[in-house]
Amino acid sequence: MQKAILSFLAICITCLSMAQNIEKDVKVGLVLSGGGAKGLAHVGAIKVIEEAGIKIDYIGGTSIGALVGALYAAGYSPTELDSIFRAIDFNNLIQDNLPRSAKTFYEKENSERYALTLPFNKFKISVPSAYSGGQNLYNELVRLLYHVKDIEDFNALPIPFVCIATDVETGEEVVLNKGYLPEAIMASGTLPSLFEPAKIDGKVLIDGGVVNNYPIEKVKAMGADIIIGVDVQHELSNRESLLSATEILLQINNFSTAEAMVEKSKQTHIYIKPDIEGYSVLDFDKRDTIIKIGEVAARKKYAALKELSVNQKKNKKVIKTIAAKDEIIVNRLVILGNNKNYSRRYIEGKLRFELGKKITFEKLQQGISNLSATGNFQTIRYQLLSNGIGEDLILKLEENPTKTFIRLGVHYDDLYNSAALINLTKKNFLMQDDVASFDFILGDNLRYNLQYYVDKGSYWGFGINSRLNDFEKEIDFDILRDNFDVNDVPNLNTINLGVVDFTNQIYLQTVWQEEFAFTIGAEHKFLRYSTRTLGDLPDETINELDQSRVGSNGRTLFEKSDFYSAYGQLTFDTYDDKYFPTKGFYFDGDFHFYVFSSDFNQNFKEFSITKGKIGFATPVFNNFSLNFNTEIGFKLGTSNVTTFDFILGGYGTNLINNFVPFLGYDFLSLPGNSYVKTDVRLDFEFVPKNHFLLSANFANVDDDLFRTGEWFSEPTFSGYALGYGWESFIGPIQVLYSWSPENGEGNLFFSVGYWF
Repeated sequence: MQKAILSFLAICITCLSMAQNIEKDVKVGLVLSGGGAKGLAHVGAIKVIEEAGIKIDYIGGTSIGALVGALYAAGYSPTELDSIFRAIDFNNLIQDNLPRSAKTFYEKENSERYALTLPFNKFKISVPSAYSGGQNLYNELVRLLYHVKDIEDFNALPIPFVCIATDVETGEEVVLNKGYLPEAIMASGTLPSLFEPAKIDGKVLIDGGVVNNYPIEKVKAMGADIIIGVDVQHELSNRESLLSATEILLQINNFSTAEAMVEKSKQTHIYIKPDIEGYSVLDFDKRDTIIKIGEVAARKKYAALKELSVNQKKNKKVIKTIAAKDEIIVNRLVILGNNKNYSRRYIEGKLRFELGKKITFEKLQQGISNLSATGNFQTIRYQLLSNGIGEDLILKLEENPTKTFIRLGVHYDDLYNSAALINLTKKNFLMQDDVASFDFILGDNLRYNLQYYVDKGSYWGFGINSRLNDFEKEIDFDILRDNFDVNDVPNLNTINLGVVDFTNQIYLQTVWQEEFAFTIGAEHKFLRYSTRTLGDLPDETINELDQSRVGSNGRTLFEKSDFYSAYGQLTFDTYDDKYFPTKGFYFDGDFHFYVFSSDFNQNFKEFSITKGKIGFATPVFNNFSLNFNTEIGFKLGTSNVTTFDFILGGYGTNLINNFVPFLGYDFLSLPGNSYVKTDVRLDFEFVPKNHFLLSANFANVDDDLFRTGEWFSEPTFSGYALGYGWESFIGPIQVLYSWSPENGEGNLFFSVGYWF
């Protein structure tokens, strides 16, 4: 009997010894704190954690910790995470910088005219509710997480995942462990005033860091035995460190979380604390350094990580992640949300892709950007869900409640001189999908610009424009004499020319092949050309015809006629910037057929004006780009009307009628009813937003160039310029010194602010 007992004990001891050699199934949870750009240290830490052989079983994160954690939970390897975060342009994502190509031609003009836009509601000016809608970031998350789009329960991800948000109405913690993963990540990281609040299941959510910036208890509840934590929060800052509104908001967030972290750090079995005190939450441009700091901090815990890995079973679930070039098929569009003022036709027209056909992620994101660029929607959240034969695109559109805006701008140039602009814009003014805009411009010359447009995207839209332009310029007297049959005046070299242009248009416009805008319409134009110079001369020096032109205000009139025309225009514009393009193409073709006039000079016959411009911009090497343009214009018909002749000279991007910029000559210097011009500009951006410019242009301009064939001859006129440009908050500021070898004269041109 004793022998049997001893044998049994020996067997038990042997079995126990064998059991100790069998790997224990220890469940490991990873907690990633919030901290803005400092959270990029999570990427470096994860690289070392996986290098040590650790298999993470659960992940919990807040804010940037939710972003990094969700991508890791979705199947991205540490190496892939490193590549993703090094490639992302965070400034573009945070600022919601939409590509210029996402905007309609109407919207491009608006974005390149006003320095400041403020909501205007019930006769009160307010400020925008947030710096960014987070649209670019959301687009990128949808792309990166496409392969797990149909996983609603986050516990079913390759690594079970949870993140935290805050209910802004109650201040309570909201646990996000199911739903659409990109939406959950956005909700967890919506720092107040930086991003628009998120809306999920009827709740308005903001950054989870307000209530729980290190969700260790949630990861434990998921089943974790051992906690690895990466904490990138900083301690409460002193007054010298609170240099921005964002830092102050984070300080407020930290009031409640800093004290809690004392206990939470003790509960963390392997606590990794990267040394990033010298970095701010917005230092995304220092990503390489911050990622490395995360590696260094994790490597200090490498022995503990290696020891932990011995006690795990290594059966990590593997899932294939999607590449950016992959294509999808959207065969059904579902529109949800508060959207009473914009029709389905409008939304489909903005998306600009056909249902049921293959599109790339880039194409999808372009469509979403088109919608976002309108400014008509406060947030645009969408889901891609499989439906068996393709994808459902479920659009959740939260219409912007603000329909009225005050916009401001300032400008100076050598033609219009100083000007201040105040604009009133009203959306849904008369009907769905419309916008009305009125510019009132004060300064040396009083002007206005009224626009009304019903936008139907790729379908036909309808618009009305009305504008008044007014300026005066000293020009060569010979130009005026030759064009308006003015008597020769001895010893008069220059003359003051005043131009008043009152134009009204009604038109139809559609977008074709995504980038081409085709416009057809009718136009009324009243033009008055006059001078005060001749009125100051003795009567005997003025002939009878000129005396008959003197108006009641003492100005001599050269033109005072109404002109009526039909016109068509085809525009293609993919430049990435209007003022300093570095890539893209541009084409603009315009045809006006003048059919009737009040005929002040009694010389009107039907005629047409055709003009076109084509150009491209391309980078040559880093920060150095080339912009090349060529343009032509000519008159068809035998009418003696010279009012619409082309006149080259000066510098600008918003010259009216047929006044054409030409460096080397002052404004309104080279007249003719036809011209051909080529210009080239080299742009070196030596520091961000600062440009060194080198330009040259060449032209032939005269009457009937294309009939005589002289347009193809060696250029008669040329000009060269050196300049500096700065992309300031009020618009581009440019200084150009130009010179022409033909006249041996130099001109200095100044331009401050957006042109309008």
